[in-house]
Amino acid sequence: MIDGDKMKKFFDDIKKYFKYMIYSTKSNLKTEVANSYLNWLWWILDPLCFMLVYTFIVEIVFKTKEENLPVFVLIGLTAWNFFNITVNSSVKLIANNKSIVTKVYIPKYILLLIKMFTNLFKMFISWGLILVMMLIFKVPYTLYMLQFLPVLIVLFVLSFGIACILMHFGVFVEDLSNVMTILLKLTFYLSGIFYAISTRVPSPYNRILLNLNPIAFIIDSFRKTFLNAHIVNYRMLGLWLLVGIILSIIGIKTIQKYENSYAKVTK
Repeated sequence: MIDGDKMKKFFDDIKKYFKYMIYSTKSNLKTEVANSYLNWLWWILDPLCFMLVYTFIVEIVFKTKEENLPVFVLIGLTAWNFFNITVNSSVKLIANNKSIVTKVYIPKYILLLIKMFTNLFKMFISWGLILVMMLIFKVPYTLYMLQFLPVLIVLFVLSFGIACILMHFGVFVEDLSNVMTILLKLTFYLSGIFYAISTRVPSPYNRILLNLNPIAFIIDSFRKTFLNAHIVNYRMLGLWLLVGIILSIIGIKTIQKYENSYAKVTK
Protein backbone atom coordinates (compact mmCIF):
# COMPACT_ATOMS: atom_id res chain seq x y z
CA MET A 1 0.00 0.00 0.00
CA ILE A 2 2.86 2.37 0.81
CA ASP A 3 4.38 3.82 -2.37
CA GLY A 4 7.76 5.30 -1.47
CA ASP A 5 7.85 7.63 -4.47
CA LYS A 6 4.40 9.06 -3.77
CA MET A 7 5.15 9.63 -0.10
CA LYS A 8 8.50 11.20 -0.99
CA LYS A 9 6.65 13.54 -3.34
CA PHE A 10 4.24 14.41 -0.51
CA PHE A 11 7.03 15.43 1.87
CA ASP A 12 8.92 17.21 -0.91
CA ASP A 13 5.74 19.19 -1.69
CA ILE A 14 5.37 20.19 1.96
CA LYS A 15 8.99 21.40 2.00
CA LYS A 16 8.56 23.22 -1.31
CA TYR A 17 5.26 24.94 -0.41
CA PHE A 18 5.90 25.46 3.30
CA LYS A 19 6.45 29.23 3.04
CA TYR A 20 3.34 29.48 0.86
CA MET A 21 1.32 27.56 3.47
CA ILE A 22 2.45 29.91 6.25
CA TYR A 23 1.70 32.99 4.13
CA SER A 24 -1.74 31.66 3.14
CA THR A 25 -2.56 30.74 6.74
CA LYS A 26 -1.75 34.28 7.89
CA SER A 27 -3.78 35.67 4.99
CA ASN A 28 -6.80 33.50 5.87
CA LEU A 29 -6.66 34.58 9.49
CA LYS A 30 -6.51 38.26 8.52
CA THR A 31 -9.38 37.83 6.04
CA GLU A 32 -11.63 36.19 8.65
CA VAL A 33 -11.53 39.27 10.89
CA ALA A 34 -11.02 41.96 8.24
CA ASN A 35 -14.57 43.35 8.44
CA SER A 36 -15.14 42.68 12.13
CA TYR A 37 -15.22 45.41 14.77
CA LEU A 38 -13.95 43.02 17.45
CA ASN A 39 -11.24 41.64 15.15
CA TRP A 40 -9.32 38.70 16.64
CA LEU A 41 -11.32 38.87 19.88
CA TRP A 42 -13.94 36.75 18.10
CA TRP A 43 -11.52 33.80 18.29
CA ILE A 44 -11.84 34.05 22.07
CA LEU A 45 -15.51 35.01 22.26
CA ASP A 46 -16.72 32.32 19.88
CA PRO A 47 -15.64 29.25 21.93
CA LEU A 48 -16.43 31.09 25.16
CA CYS A 49 -20.01 31.84 24.10
CA PHE A 50 -20.64 28.29 22.89
CA MET A 51 -19.21 26.97 26.16
CA LEU A 52 -21.62 29.18 28.13
CA VAL A 53 -24.60 28.04 26.02
CA TYR A 54 -23.84 24.33 26.42
CA THR A 55 -23.02 24.74 30.10
CA PHE A 56 -26.40 26.40 30.62
CA ILE A 57 -28.22 23.65 28.71
CA VAL A 58 -26.44 20.82 30.53
CA GLU A 59 -26.49 22.24 34.05
CA ILE A 60 -29.70 24.27 34.15
CA VAL A 61 -32.01 22.61 31.62
CA PHE A 62 -30.96 18.95 31.97
CA LYS A 63 -29.68 19.38 35.55
CA THR A 64 -26.62 17.25 34.79
CA LYS A 65 -23.67 17.65 37.13
CA GLU A 66 -20.07 17.37 36.00
CA GLU A 67 -17.10 18.58 38.00
CA ASN A 68 -15.63 21.79 36.55
CA LEU A 69 -18.35 21.73 33.91
CA PRO A 70 -17.35 24.89 31.94
CA VAL A 71 -13.78 23.59 31.47
CA PHE A 72 -15.15 20.11 30.75
CA VAL A 73 -17.41 21.45 27.99
CA LEU A 74 -14.79 23.77 26.50
CA ILE A 75 -12.27 20.94 26.12
CA GLY A 76 -14.88 18.92 24.23
CA LEU A 77 -15.85 21.84 22.00
CA THR A 78 -12.23 22.73 21.23
CA ALA A 79 -11.32 19.25 20.01
CA TRP A 80 -14.63 18.82 18.19
CA ASN A 81 -14.48 22.18 16.38
CA PHE A 82 -11.07 21.40 14.90
CA PHE A 83 -12.24 18.03 13.61
CA ASN A 84 -15.65 19.25 12.46
CA ILE A 85 -14.42 22.32 10.56
CA THR A 86 -11.56 20.39 8.94
CA VAL A 87 -13.72 17.49 7.76
CA ASN A 88 -16.78 19.54 6.80
CA SER A 89 -14.84 22.15 4.81
CA SER A 90 -12.73 19.54 3.01
CA VAL A 91 -15.70 18.32 0.94
CA LYS A 92 -15.98 21.61 -0.98
CA LEU A 93 -12.38 22.72 -0.56
CA ILE A 94 -11.29 22.17 -4.17
CA ALA A 95 -14.49 23.68 -5.60
CA ASN A 96 -14.11 26.72 -3.33
CA ASN A 97 -10.54 27.19 -4.56
CA LYS A 98 -11.26 26.64 -8.24
CA SER A 99 -9.73 30.02 -9.11
CA ILE A 100 -6.40 28.56 -7.96
CA VAL A 101 -6.96 24.97 -9.08
CA THR A 102 -7.86 25.89 -12.66
CA LYS A 103 -5.02 28.40 -13.21
CA VAL A 104 -1.89 27.17 -11.44
CA TYR A 105 -0.63 23.82 -10.26
CA ILE A 106 -0.54 23.27 -6.53
CA PRO A 107 -0.78 19.90 -4.77
CA LYS A 108 -4.35 19.76 -3.50
CA TYR A 109 -3.42 18.49 -0.05
CA ILE A 110 -1.50 21.75 0.40
CA LEU A 111 -4.87 23.53 0.30
CA LEU A 112 -6.10 21.20 3.04
CA LEU A 113 -3.02 21.78 5.19
CA ILE A 114 -3.48 25.54 4.89
CA LYS A 115 -7.06 25.14 6.13
CA MET A 116 -5.89 22.90 8.98
CA PHE A 117 -3.12 25.31 10.03
CA THR A 118 -5.71 28.10 10.14
CA ASN A 119 -7.96 25.97 12.35
CA LEU A 120 -4.99 24.89 14.46
CA PHE A 121 -4.08 28.50 15.26
CA LYS A 122 -7.61 29.21 16.47
CA MET A 123 -7.60 25.93 18.37
CA PHE A 124 -4.50 26.99 20.33
CA ILE A 125 -6.30 30.17 21.34
CA SER A 126 -9.05 27.97 22.79
CA TRP A 127 -6.46 25.89 24.64
CA GLY A 128 -5.03 29.08 26.10
CA LEU A 129 -8.54 29.95 27.27
CA ILE A 130 -8.83 26.49 28.83
CA LEU A 131 -5.62 27.04 30.82
CA VAL A 132 -6.96 30.36 32.11
CA MET A 133 -10.26 28.75 33.12
CA MET A 134 -8.39 25.98 34.90
CA LEU A 135 -6.84 28.67 37.08
CA ILE A 136 -10.24 30.26 37.72
CA PHE A 137 -11.81 26.91 38.71
CA LYS A 138 -8.70 25.90 40.66
CA VAL A 139 -7.97 22.85 38.53
CA PRO A 140 -4.34 21.93 39.31
CA TYR A 141 -1.70 21.88 36.60
CA THR A 142 0.01 18.47 36.57
CA LEU A 143 2.66 16.62 34.59
CA TYR A 144 -0.15 14.62 33.00
CA MET A 145 -0.78 17.68 30.83
CA LEU A 146 2.33 16.75 28.84
CA GLN A 147 0.16 14.07 27.24
CA PHE A 148 -1.53 16.88 25.34
CA LEU A 149 0.96 16.72 22.45
CA PRO A 150 0.58 13.02 21.46
CA VAL A 151 -3.22 13.29 21.66
CA LEU A 152 -3.14 16.43 19.51
CA ILE A 153 -0.92 14.68 16.94
CA VAL A 154 -3.42 11.83 16.65
CA LEU A 155 -6.29 14.32 16.22
CA PHE A 156 -4.37 16.16 13.47
CA VAL A 157 -3.30 13.02 11.56
CA LEU A 158 -6.74 11.42 11.78
CA SER A 159 -8.49 14.61 10.68
CA PHE A 160 -6.06 15.00 7.77
CA GLY A 161 -6.59 11.41 6.61
CA ILE A 162 -10.38 11.61 6.67
CA ALA A 163 -10.38 15.08 5.08
CA CYS A 164 -8.04 13.99 2.25
CA ILE A 165 -10.41 11.22 1.20
CA LEU A 166 -13.49 13.42 1.48
CA MET A 167 -11.77 16.22 -0.46
CA HIS A 168 -11.27 13.83 -3.38
CA PHE A 169 -14.82 12.44 -3.43
CA GLY A 170 -16.29 15.89 -2.82
CA VAL A 171 -15.17 16.89 -6.32
CA PHE A 172 -17.22 14.15 -7.98
CA VAL A 173 -20.16 13.57 -5.57
CA GLU A 174 -22.33 16.66 -5.39
CA ASP A 175 -24.46 15.50 -2.44
CA LEU A 176 -21.54 14.47 -0.26
CA SER A 177 -21.61 17.79 1.59
CA ASN A 178 -25.23 17.23 2.69
CA VAL A 179 -24.47 13.66 3.75
CA MET A 180 -21.46 14.76 5.81
CA THR A 181 -23.47 17.49 7.53
CA ILE A 182 -25.91 14.84 8.78
CA LEU A 183 -23.16 12.39 9.78
CA LEU A 184 -21.21 15.07 11.64
CA LYS A 185 -24.32 16.12 13.57
CA LEU A 186 -24.79 12.50 14.63
CA THR A 187 -21.11 12.22 15.56
CA PHE A 188 -21.40 15.42 17.61
CA TYR A 189 -23.99 13.89 19.91
CA LEU A 190 -22.09 10.59 20.14
CA SER A 191 -18.78 12.22 21.09
CA GLY A 192 -19.53 13.24 24.68
CA ILE A 193 -18.90 16.92 24.15
CA PHE A 194 -21.20 17.99 26.99
CA TYR A 195 -21.40 14.73 28.94
CA ALA A 196 -18.97 12.07 30.13
CA ILE A 197 -19.45 8.90 28.09
CA SER A 198 -17.66 6.77 30.68
CA THR A 199 -20.17 7.64 33.42
CA ARG A 200 -23.33 8.76 31.56
CA VAL A 201 -23.55 5.89 29.05
CA PRO A 202 -24.24 2.47 30.61
CA SER A 203 -21.67 -0.30 30.35
CA PRO A 204 -20.63 -1.95 28.02
CA TYR A 205 -21.93 0.65 25.52
CA ASN A 206 -19.67 3.35 26.95
CA ARG A 207 -16.53 1.33 26.19
CA ILE A 208 -17.81 0.45 22.72
CA LEU A 209 -18.58 4.10 21.99
CA LEU A 210 -15.20 5.31 23.24
CA ASN A 211 -13.30 2.65 21.31
CA LEU A 212 -15.19 2.94 18.01
CA ASN A 213 -15.63 6.72 17.89
CA PRO A 214 -12.14 8.25 17.59
CA ILE A 215 -13.35 11.78 18.41
CA ALA A 216 -15.06 10.56 21.57
CA PHE A 217 -11.83 8.81 22.55
CA ILE A 218 -9.69 11.88 21.78
CA ILE A 219 -11.98 14.20 23.76
CA ASP A 220 -11.93 11.77 26.69
CA SER A 221 -8.12 11.63 26.46
CA PHE A 222 -7.83 15.42 26.54
CA ARG A 223 -10.02 15.48 29.65
CA LYS A 224 -7.88 12.86 31.33
CA THR A 225 -4.87 15.01 30.50
CA PHE A 226 -6.20 18.33 31.82
CA LEU A 227 -8.98 17.56 34.31
CA ASN A 228 -8.56 14.06 35.72
CA ALA A 229 -4.76 13.72 35.93
CA HIS A 230 -4.93 10.23 34.45
CA ILE A 231 -2.76 8.38 31.96
CA VAL A 232 -4.44 8.11 28.57
CA ASN A 233 -4.97 4.74 26.90
CA TYR A 234 -1.81 4.72 24.76
CA ARG A 235 -2.75 1.40 23.19
CA MET A 236 -5.93 2.88 21.71
CA LEU A 237 -4.12 6.14 20.97
CA GLY A 238 -1.52 4.25 18.96
CA LEU A 239 -4.24 2.30 17.16
CA TRP A 240 -6.05 5.48 16.08
CA LEU A 241 -2.72 7.01 15.03
CA LEU A 242 -2.16 3.96 12.81
CA VAL A 243 -5.67 4.34 11.36
CA GLY A 244 -4.98 8.03 10.70
CA ILE A 245 -1.68 7.25 8.96
CA ILE A 246 -3.33 4.60 6.76
CA LEU A 247 -6.17 6.96 5.82
CA SER A 248 -3.64 9.72 5.11
CA ILE A 249 -1.61 7.48 2.80
CA ILE A 250 -4.77 6.40 0.96
CA GLY A 251 -5.90 10.01 0.64
CA ILE A 252 -2.52 11.29 -0.53
CA LYS A 253 -2.16 8.54 -3.16
CA THR A 254 -5.72 9.11 -4.39
CA ILE A 255 -5.24 12.86 -4.73
CA GLN A 256 -1.92 12.44 -6.53
CA LYS A 257 -3.54 9.98 -8.95
CA TYR A 258 -6.59 12.07 -9.84
CA GLU A 259 -5.58 15.68 -9.17
CA ASN A 260 -5.10 16.45 -12.88
CA SER A 261 -8.82 15.82 -13.42
CA TYR A 262 -9.99 18.16 -10.65
CA ALA A 263 -9.55 21.30 -12.75
CA LYS A 264 -11.81 19.85 -15.48
CA VAL A 265 -14.55 18.88 -13.06
CA THR A 266 -14.57 22.21 -11.20
CA LYS A 267 -14.85 24.37 -14.34
